[in-house]
Amino acid sequence: MRRRINPLATAIVLAAALPAPSASATVAPATYVLARAGELTITAPVAMSLGSGPPGSQRSAQMGTVTVTDRRDPGSGAWTATVSSTNYTRTAAPVVTIGRANMSYWSGPASAIQGGGTFIPGQPTAASRVTLAAPRTAFSHTAVAGVNNASWNPTLVLSIPFSGATAGTYTGVVTHSVA
Repeated sequence: MRRRINPLATAIVLAAALPAPSASATVAPATYVLARAGELTITAPVAMSLGSGPPGSQRSAQMGTVTVTDRRDPGSGAWTATVSSTNYTRTAAPVVTIGRANMSYWSGPASAIQGGGTFIPGQPTAASRVTLAAPRTAFSHTAVAGVNNASWNPTLVLSIPFSGATAGTYTGVVTHSVA
């Protein structure tokens, strides 16, 4: 999934020394809009497969590279990448759902970084993995403003329930966003 956050424009009011207005004239300040030079974007793999497994098992796979690129110079310097998930549904009859709480995520360390500041993985190790029952921080950047980017290769782990799951293909969506 790719989500683009367009930077907001910053309004600047310029005032100039003007001669005193006549009684019939009104003076309004001049305004100028200074746009940020660049955008904050995130890219992630479009599709992946966890393979198959029997009820009660776990399926694990690396998702592929996720990259945040911050070209907001001068930018705020800080950003947070968030990951969320839908439920996983078997659409063939009978329709069956595996809840998103059964999907876990860990970002792992950065595979590449560029620029200053501090880059912080949301879950640096497998032991720190979290369920995607709710949106989670995948990665973040703090401190230094300016152009920067970070890439990581997160791991997804699906716990297939013992009961309620039937054979078939289940589909869901994992979304990464940045702000």
